[in-house]
Amino acid sequence: MSTIERMAGDAGSVQEFGRRYLEYLADLFLEIDTDAVAAFVEELETARKQHNTIFFIGNGGSAATASHMANDFGIGVHKNKDEEPFRVHALTDNVATMTAVANDHGYENLFVGQLRTHYRQGDKLVAISASGNSPNVVAAARWVRQRGGKVIALVGFDGGTLKEISDIAVHIKTEKGEYGPVEDVHMILDHLIHSWLLTRVQKENGA
Repeated sequence: MSTIERMAGDAGSVQEFGRRYLEYLADLFLEIDTDAVAAFVEELETARKQHNTIFFIGNGGSAATASHMANDFGIGVHKNKDEEPFRVHALTDNVATMTAVANDHGYENLFVGQLRTHYRQGDKLVAISASGNSPNVVAAARWVRQRGGKVIALVGFDGGTLKEISDIAVHIKTEKGEYGPVEDVHMILDHLIHSWLLTRVQKENGA
């Protein structure tokens, strides 16, 4: 039984469970390596300056996070059409392409199949997986690393294989199976980084 399940079982009311859940999330945030977050941001800013693309991938809830991050960094950061954009591409968003790759080459090649078309030297991969062991995410990370590319991982649980093979890993340390809290923290990190980048871009342009 996970920490969250124990808290839900022990709580006498939804109010009590809500307080405990939020306190648990607060503890997870305090354990995050902010140097890893800073390194993630640096890779994003480098990609922008060098006109490289940042690819986002994930499955399930992490696929939604990948799409959300691509939206926030690609569109939400820029309020002025003359600003240099962050070039972003969520490989989770084209249903026709994803189903074609999965059908023809297997689900484990879902992201590698797309990277073969879109990836160029200097591009970055943001790989999101609570377990760190999603076969298609790990395969994409290995594919990018084999070509000298940078991989930034957002992981949970014990970090899995993805943490071991990535250049930068933002690790949310939880018990295995606690998808909800890991995904919660990943989304807060999205908004934290978005706010930072938005402020930086505005300062560049004298706003």
